Amino acid sequence: MNGAESLVHTLLANGVEVCFTNPGTSEMHFVAALDHIPGMRSVLALQEGVATGAADGYYRMARKPASTLLHLGPGLANGLSNLHNAKKAGSGVVNIVGEHAASHIELDAPLTSDIEGIARPVSHWVRTSPSAETVGKDAAAAVEAAMTAPGQIATLILPSDTAWNTGGTPAEGREAPAPSPFEEGALDTAAAALDGPETLLLLGGTALTEENLETAGRIAAKTGCKILSEWSNARMERGAGRVAVGRVPYPIDIALKVLEPFKRIVLVGARAPIGFFAYPGKPAVLTREGAEITTLAKAGADLGGALSALCTTLGAEQTPPAEVAEADVPEAPTGPLDLDKLAACIARAIPRDGIVVDESVTTGRAFSPATKGAAPHTWLNNCGGSIGYGLPTAIGAAVACPDRRVMALTGDGSAMYTVQALWTMAREELDITTLIFANRSYKILRGELTNVGVGNPGPRAIDMLSLDRPALDWVQMAHSMGVDAVRVTECEELEAALADGLSRKGPSLIEVVI
Repeated sequence: MNGAESLVHTLLANGVEVCFTNPGTSEMHFVAALDHIPGMRSVLALQEGVATGAADGYYRMARKPASTLLHLGPGLANGLSNLHNAKKAGSGVVNIVGEHAASHIELDAPLTSDIEGIARPVSHWVRTSPSAETVGKDAAAAVEAAMTAPGQIATLILPSDTAWNTGGTPAEGREAPAPSPFEEGALDTAAAALDGPETLLLLGGTALTEENLETAGRIAAKTGCKILSEWSNARMERGAGRVAVGRVPYPIDIALKVLEPFKRIVLVGARAPIGFFAYPGKPAVLTREGAEITTLAKAGADLGGALSALCTTLGAEQTPPAEVAEADVPEAPTGPLDLDKLAACIARAIPRDGIVVDESVTTGRAFSPATKGAAPHTWLNNCGGSIGYGLPTAIGAAVACPDRRVMALTGDGSAMYTVQALWTMAREELDITTLIFANRSYKILRGELTNVGVGNPGPRAIDMLSLDRPALDWVQMAHSMGVDAVRVTECEELEAALADGLSRKGPSLIEVVI
């Protein structure tokens, strides 16, 4: 058995059953092993950022890691943006990165690079296998690292001679590490802090499962505290019958206003709120001056255990939860689309048990309140802020949950970063309906010019943020990659397109002209 074969056997033994791949010459023995060893689904991506973003989405929905297969340092570098997002989301990913054989590295061939150096900023765990004999053991360690709560990025570098040499031995499966304990010493302090509407329970990570949200709702009903989540959440369960939780707003002035009333804040899986960017003359810390902040559990801790213990301490186990969303389907809007009508159309269309992948940035700020009473669904945000996350993450979610419909919401500027994802959706026949909000600009940056104090920007500054010279044609692009697509400008057209796309097999795209 060669090293590549021992790698595949070890990944399968440790529950890694999907590989999002963009291979090259150095990875051909791994490709051959995937071909003749049954059990691993290989999903081809035409750009490495699609592969890494898909692995992020897969982990969020499957709660176990997929692998990526990337070609040398440049291939890994192409995937760094979405590995950054995955790391911030707490997603577990096992990267397999090919490397030159040891004898070839000495020759400084054109593709030679410092792969470990490239990997470290976006990885929690990095290792280069020294021989075929160690590949299986190293792969098992990589999966164990990826499964460490809340999920970590593990990068295993596989020199080509360790892949083709014999002597490989598969490693047995390992148990996923248990989450770290929550801060039990802070339990009484947290319970005492939550007393009335001037106190906030701020949630993140796996505190946003349906069960944990119900527990948080009981705590809110018992104490009168408010509940919010972080602005960006890896996964939140939402919709009718579930505890509805608002998000700390992205715009800094609005966030400061929302958080100003809270004298005491208890954190469960969340960080104390800070601004996305620094702005002249505005604070970076979003909480009121002197706010008392208690950390009950960090993101990698047992968040369900922390909330249950807090609920018990407060005597709220039998208290009906507060803020349970009632079913609320808006009336069908009519006429030309605007942001409010768009939000209503989406709320009406979300299917039961649907998965919404949200990279709508500016267009989507009204979506959260409009959809809280929609059919029960799962909502995924971009936690790292690097754009081009939405379409690849939708691929991973659809692969992880083939029985659930996926809606991908993204802007035209964001989608162009990983437009190759459409081809993979078509190739794999994934049930993804993509909405491209075509405002023909990087509209968020138009607002940021004002936020950072740039007054009266001139035509050259505006031109650098515009996407209308020439205008992008998403219908043609989608058709060229095998995805059915339509363009809409009216509410009635969007409703019909959503109904068609969400009912058919395979992917579809709707270009929503705003």
